[in-house]
Parts: sequence; C-alpha cells; structure tokens
Amino acid sequence: MNQIKLKRIASSISQELSLICATEAHDSLLKNITITGVEVTNDLSLARVYFTSQLEMDEKELEKNLNDDTAGYLRTQIANRIDIRHTPKIRFIFDKSIEYGNNIEQKIKEIHEKDSSLN
Repeated sequence: MNQIKLKRIASSISQELSLICATEAHDSLLKNITITGVEVTNDLSLARVYFTSQLEMDEKELEKNLNDDTAGYLRTQIANRIDIRHTPKIRFIFDKSIEYGNNIEQKIKEIHEKDSSLN
C-alpha cells in the first residue's frame, strides 16, 4: 500500500484514539495514557499504538491490561469513526523513547558540568 496513505491512516487512528482517551473513556487506565504514535502495517492488519503513562504501574502490566481489556473496544470505536475497508487490530506498546531521550539529555548535562568545572 502507498506509504502516504498508510501514514494518513495512522495519523487518523492516532487522533481518534487520543480523543477517545481524553474525552470519552470511562476507564481510568485509558484516561491516564498519552498516545505518542501509531504505526500501521502495509496490509492494515495491525496498528501498533505507542503510548506513555504517568501511572505507577509496571510497563508490561500496563501493556497487558490495555491489550486485553480495551483494544477490542477501541478497535470498534475506530471502525465507526474512520472510513477504511479493514480496521486493523490494535496493539499497545509502551513508548520508551521519551525516557531514553531524558536519560541522554541528563548524561550530556553531566558532561557539560564536568567540562565547566575543569576549566
């Protein structure tokens, strides 16, 4: 499938999921996540939904709860809102890139502090 069309579909799914989580969800788990990105496979069979959360839960447990309890409901909501022939299955994946970026930033800051203290 055309990569531009896949990106457009992924963007639409991301927008709708963010809207559902922020305004319509009754589940406290959904209300406390932030969608950071969506990737859709070429055949539209799977949508990987990357998210972060401020909840004090283990990442794997959080992923499991979202994938087991809410993925089906959200797929139905997406099917009702986006006009595509086949609505992909939704799989939640905890996004570690923000944490990784913060860690890199902290290390760079430490290096700069060491350099400035040597001069």
